[in-house]
Amino acid sequence: MSMSDPLADMLTRIRNGQRVNKETVSSPASNMRQRVLDVLEREGFIRGYNRDENSGKPQINIELKYHDGSPVIREIKRISKPGLRVYSSVADLPRVRNGLGISIVSTPKGVLSDSEARHQNVGGEIICTVF
Repeated sequence: MSMSDPLADMLTRIRNGQRVNKETVSSPASNMRQRVLDVLEREGFIRGYNRDENSGKPQINIELKYHDGSPVIREIKRISKPGLRVYSSVADLPRVRNGLGISIVSTPKGVLSDSEARHQNVGGEIICTVF
């Protein structure tokens, strides 16, 4: 059975893994998922990830990050969904919790955080918000 929203599936795996204090979670691999994980790693929300090609289907193993026993990611929410795409110009990019969190945006220059998109002066599809 095919998945209608694979990116939301990965975000849910991260959310569920942190609820039970797992060190790592795995998700099926795709280029879009890797780009989102690159942003999360750059912004310090996850420790890192690696791609595992050895088993039949490629997997991404995501290393979750904790601070004093509590997860670094308090809230991760999908914004643009397959049934309702959400686009924003650079002037209208949302600030998450007054700048404490980030929005991940798919732009013509790649998948960027909201601050990187503002710096490069590009808008795009708002994938998710992280706090």
